[in-house]
Amino acid sequence: MLLLLILLIAAFTMLNWGVFVAPAELSFGIVSAQLPFGLLMLGLMVVVTVLFILFAIYVQTAALLEVRRHARELQASRELAEKAEASRLTELRNVFEAAIQQQRNQQDSFEARLHARVDQLDNTLRASMEESTNSLAAYIGELEDRLERGKRQ
Repeated sequence: MLLLLILLIAAFTMLNWGVFVAPAELSFGIVSAQLPFGLLMLGLMVVVTVLFILFAIYVQTAALLEVRRHARELQASRELAEKAEASRLTELRNVFEAAIQQQRNQQDSFEARLHARVDQLDNTLRASMEESTNSLAAYIGELEDRLERGKRQ
């Protein structure tokens, strides 16, 4: 759009070059001078256009630098968030491993108590069976003695 406008102004200037270079009495406040008014205005327009283009380039460059700065900040934030997430996952893994280890320890302790109790019950049962066997053997022996006495009499 700007290029089209510049081309139109250039064409207008070429078509009216005689008017542009015609001298005219110009007053600058306290000083007057014979200068071509069209050429002066054309020069001022060129200066303003160049200043506008430079300003546009400056604004565009500033915007690009700002976008780049924001991109770096976002990348740094993303990396920080990833590190925090990794830290949380590591901490969670450690908590799970500690809970699993605690569960294993409790299970081992329970199994040890269970085996001890089973061994104790086994020993008690064996002792009770041995005592019952001894009592039964004593009763049988006593009955045999009575039978032998009964046969003798």
